Amino acid sequence: MAMKDLVGKIVGLDTMLFIYHIEDNPKYAAITERLFDTIEHGSCKAVTSILTLIELLIKPKREGNLIAVGDYRDMILTFPNLMVMDVNLRVSDIASDMRAKYRIRVPDAIQIASAIVGGSQSFITNDEGLKKVKDVNIILLDEWL
Repeated sequence: MAMKDLVGKIVGLDTMLFIYHIEDNPKYAAITERLFDTIEHGSCKAVTSILTLIELLIKPKREGNLIAVGDYRDMILTFPNLMVMDVNLRVSDIASDMRAKYRIRVPDAIQIASAIVGGSQSFITNDEGLKKVKDVNIILLDEWL
C-alpha cells in the first residue's frame, strides 16, 4: 500500500513513527514528514494508543527535559486528525486476543488493538515481526523507502 492509498482512511500509528519524526531520523524523516503532513491536513486520519505518549515521555523525563515533556505531550494530544486511544475494556480484549493468537508483545498488541477500535484498517510500523498479524493491514515504513 502506498501513502496515497491512505487518503480518506484511518490509519494506526506505532510509536516509532513519532520517534523518527521528532529525532529527525536521517533515513525516515522525509517519509514521516509526508505522513504527518497528510494527517495534519486531513487527507487521512490517524489513531495511536496512549502508550505512544508514555513511550515518548520516557527519554525527556529521564534527562530532566521538562520543556520536551510539555512539547511532546502537546504535540500528541493536540495534533490535528490524530485520535489517542485510552486502554479500555474493548482495547484490552482485542489486545489479549492478539497476544494469544500471534504471541506479540503486550505494547504491540495494545497499539494494534487501539488502531482497530479507532476504526483503522491499517497499522504503520517498522516492526517486521508484526507482519504476522492478519487482523489489520500491517504497513512497514521501510516499504515506502
